[in-house]
Amino acid sequence: MAMLLRKVWGSVLTRAAPLPGPAASSPRGRRAPPAEYYASLSMGTLDAVPTDVLVQILRLLGPADAARTSAVCRAWRILASDNDLWAFFLRLGPEPWDLVVFAETHLASSPASDPRLYYNNRPQLSFKQIYGLRAVVPGSVIVDGGSGYCKYGWSKYAAPSGRCATLMEFGNIESPMYARLRLFFSTVYTRMQVKPSTQPIIVVLPLCHSDDTEPARASRKQYKETLYSVLFDMNVPAVCAVNQAVLALYASKRTSGIIVHIGFNVTSVVPIFQGRVMHEIGVETVGQGALKLTGFLKELMQRRNISCESPYTVRTIKEKLCYVAADYEAELRKDTQASCEVDGEGWFTLSEERFKTAEILFQPHIGGMRAMGLHKAVSLCMDHCYNSEVVGDDSWYKTVVLAGGSSCLPGLPDTM
Repeated sequence: MAMLLRKVWGSVLTRAAPLPGPAASSPRGRRAPPAEYYASLSMGTLDAVPTDVLVQILRLLGPADAARTSAVCRAWRILASDNDLWAFFLRLGPEPWDLVVFAETHLASSPASDPRLYYNNRPQLSFKQIYGLRAVVPGSVIVDGGSGYCKYGWSKYAAPSGRCATLMEFGNIESPMYARLRLFFSTVYTRMQVKPSTQPIIVVLPLCHSDDTEPARASRKQYKETLYSVLFDMNVPAVCAVNQAVLALYASKRTSGIIVHIGFNVTSVVPIFQGRVMHEIGVETVGQGALKLTGFLKELMQRRNISCESPYTVRTIKEKLCYVAADYEAELRKDTQASCEVDGEGWFTLSEERFKTAEILFQPHIGGMRAMGLHKAVSLCMDHCYNSEVVGDDSWYKTVVLAGGSSCLPGLPDTM
């Protein structure tokens, strides 16, 4: 059917006439539509075909042939520019439709620069133009500089292509920052087998120097300036450096809220207003990160004489068996035994260790730590947001988004 449609459509396109020129103006200066204008709105014998049928034909033809019909006449140009038609083509793409709309309404014009831009505000968009722009620049290189290890890959894929040491750990620590970053990005580009000059790059900035002090602000500024200098010296066409917490918030289709990021070493509670980290309000940091959870699970397993030396194996067991208990005391009285298999290591059976591991997020003293519970850190951050009176509406900080690998532990959102 598609082949037959294209053959018929080819004959229509070969008879395409040039679009009529601008209508002549009347003596009074007003444009008087000539007869040619009304004739251009006609499709000839196809006028008898219902519009919805013609739209279905354009959908079957695909975006390339649909765009070519704009050259036939004014009527086809109007039909081929229909927003619903190009929204249909965008829905067939790899990106979820709601994320496409969010990106084009909130991120394309930089939410931090426009205080009037809110989540529910959706201006009229030309989806045909959006489709064309996305076809020209189909993707970017993404380098996510985490606190445990760095991930890199392509924006058109759902998973990273590889990983390496973090931005801050790469190279000789005594070397200048410029030299270390240059070596880091050269290594990433080499592993990805891509020339820096051919693709834009998105660099995810790790959560560090989060205080609202003069040294911290200077460190953040110096780091970004060095980063831009290194990449532009490598002839990268475009660079976008975004805070890790801000990107996590964007992934939930929000521009304002509180991010609870359970990182490799620490957990950060980050207030964000319209795409900007509110350092002046305060970023709460607690010491229970993913590394601490894995280490505590290993300690619990050793108490039961469960031998496991590899940190990777312990982390795999944590991801497969551990969860957050809704009621810790009640969970202690239940039979929670479960087993899992780790490739190359065999089977492991846990009981109380399954929920005791994650409980240190809320009761750090169980793991021998003096730190604030995660729920208390979020509550404190909300209090600071309320007292700051950034805007009259206090709903912006009542959206809490969990991020980081350990945030996927079952039961964590409900317990929070």
